[in-house]
Amino acid sequence: MATVCGFVEKIKYRNEDNGYTVLSLVEAGEEYTLVGSFHYISEGEMIEAVGSMTEHPVYGEQMTVESYEIKAPEDTAAMERYLGSGAVKGIGAALAARIVRRFKADTFRIMEEEPERLSEVKGVSEKMAMSISQQVEEKKEMRQAMMFLQEYGITMNLAVKIYQEYGPRLYSVLKENPYQLADDIPGVGFKMADEIARKAGIFTDSDFRIKSGVLYTLLQATANGHTFLPEEELLSQASELLKIEPSFIEKHLMDMQLDKRLVIRESEGKRIVYASQYYYMELNVAKMLHDLNIRGKMSEEEIRTPLLKLQKEEQIELDEKQVQAVVEAVNSGLLIITGGPGTGKTTTINTIIRFFESQEMEILLAAPTGRAAKRMTEATGYEARTIHRLLELTGVPSDDRSMGMHFERNEENPLDADAVIIDETSMVDIHLMQSLLKAINPGTRLILVGDVNQLPSVGPGNVLRDMIDSGSFNVVMLTKIFRQATQSDIVVNAHKINRGEQVPLGKKSNDFLFIKRDDPNAIINAMITLVQDKLPGYVHAKTYDIQIMTPMRKGAIGVERLNGILQEYLNPPGEGKAEKEATGVTYRVGDKVMQIKNNYNIEWEVRNKYGIPMDKGTGVYNGDMGIIREINTFAELVTVEFDEGRMVDYSFKQLEELELAYAITIHKSQGSEYPAVVIPVFSGPRMLMTRNLIYTAVTRAKSCVCLVGMPEIFGGMVDNEMEQRRYSGLKDRICEISQLS
Repeated sequence: MATVCGFVEKIKYRNEDNGYTVLSLVEAGEEYTLVGSFHYISEGEMIEAVGSMTEHPVYGEQMTVESYEIKAPEDTAAMERYLGSGAVKGIGAALAARIVRRFKADTFRIMEEEPERLSEVKGVSEKMAMSISQQVEEKKEMRQAMMFLQEYGITMNLAVKIYQEYGPRLYSVLKENPYQLADDIPGVGFKMADEIARKAGIFTDSDFRIKSGVLYTLLQATANGHTFLPEEELLSQASELLKIEPSFIEKHLMDMQLDKRLVIRESEGKRIVYASQYYYMELNVAKMLHDLNIRGKMSEEEIRTPLLKLQKEEQIELDEKQVQAVVEAVNSGLLIITGGPGTGKTTTINTIIRFFESQEMEILLAAPTGRAAKRMTEATGYEARTIHRLLELTGVPSDDRSMGMHFERNEENPLDADAVIIDETSMVDIHLMQSLLKAINPGTRLILVGDVNQLPSVGPGNVLRDMIDSGSFNVVMLTKIFRQATQSDIVVNAHKINRGEQVPLGKKSNDFLFIKRDDPNAIINAMITLVQDKLPGYVHAKTYDIQIMTPMRKGAIGVERLNGILQEYLNPPGEGKAEKEATGVTYRVGDKVMQIKNNYNIEWEVRNKYGIPMDKGTGVYNGDMGIIREINTFAELVTVEFDEGRMVDYSFKQLEELELAYAITIHKSQGSEYPAVVIPVFSGPRMLMTRNLIYTAVTRAKSCVCLVGMPEIFGGMVDNEMEQRRYSGLKDRICEISQLS
């Protein structure tokens, strides 16, 4: 073991999550490189470190620190060096020299005990003197707090956030109610707070623990699409989480309702429990929908006459349902148009747009995802944006307490339009619907288009289905499959699947193929052949444009296994092809990747062939796909090219936002369309192998669907009407408000 004692000259690297630090330390003119975990340290500080000297193959001799102690500067030179290092805001090298020259070895005692005397030094006011003293004291307190929090297994980064939130109060918070951390600090969930509480000696039946556990259970339910839970299920799930009897939990629900943290209602003869923000979110959405639902005053004849003229001029053929949709769009504040593939939704939207244009109305188009907005633009010839862009999303700094997003368009700054048309509405969750409605004034027409038989939104709620089922709004359901669409087996078979009818898999087809394989490896081999060799020429597309979609993440044909295998075939390692391993996945130049969480702040550029930026913006969203173009190990950056040439640089730390996308889950395909899709069909959990899942997958294909696997499994999926039950109360809230008006 070796011991060194000196001042920290430079912090070369620091991981704020775990405190791992590389620093240079100077002792008697000799410089040492120290590596290890330091609770909290600044340049200029004196430390005594104990550790072992090792020889690094690249960086040479360095000390791996096992323990260290921060020392008060002992001589005037050390004091001057510390104060002049920038460790104390407002003191530079010149002022540090004057302070130490005035107070000599007594400098630090003066700062702590008689700070007002610092104003005796030229250039230091009384206000500045108190600020210097406060900083010195805060640094001392913060260092002690860091060491205290480390004992609870809290990372350095989180410890800093906790100290910034509570200051010296953190000791009483951790002692009395560590669960407050889950409410106050982004990044602290119930489970982390529970572990801290266990180390702090909090009893398992603590009131704080039970209440926090109930809210955590409801929050977890929103990740499964629910906005509430039946009381019985809540008690069961919370009991399992907390490892206590349901009776101990039940008595707290009324207290939490009085504290306005829960809302308890009756539904279908049972008590249901909301986290209060979700109840009021549903209520707010229902009220805004009701306010938009205004009836127009034009007679049907006044609409049908110019519509007939428009149809002749534009050579548009509409059936009676489509005509009804246009009439309702003109005369309704709120209209829902729904229907499956090939039923003329696009033709209907285009006709509505043309009619509104003829009336000189301002129209805005949007969809929930970038891919869906791109499809809408191509289908209509008018610019469609994501709903986030329509609402002018502004990202907030990542260290802001209101982590997430802020929309510039809201009730105070509404959208300037006569009509707003939203496509793929089945993907819109309760959060996004509330934000959209806030930005639409009554009097503006809102037209919601979507296929209610698709999978529901990833986020909480069942917005489109609840709105239709409420019976409170104008709904036009398009059911006729048009002649051109009947020539597509994709369309015909999608409707058969939706009706629960078996599809004749042996029938010869140009666009709906079933390849029988009964072994996972044989299925994978067939899919590789299709994607690599057979389909690109057949559908006139690149290999990367053809999408493999599977029901599940885990298992023999799950996303995780498939992506590892497909990467080796479609983008194998090569000389000069850079790689980076992160979270157990190897990312390689040329890989197809997908963004898996919304990042509102990340910047993108569109560059010309010389690399000069031509356009800039912010935001990459969950489901966006791209190709890795460069991996720079020196700068620790991965550059991904997304649609329309948007280039995004990810730091190595941000790679957790990406995953390989040679195969994706069917859930992730919502709102997208691909030239061809390949779907493995093999056994899996019954709750995943459902009719609406396979229906969604088939309807994502533009030119060709290839199913590879076992016909009996496919037949079972068509028969399986089971949809994962989604607890959503928007329908009830809409009906309540309709009855009151």
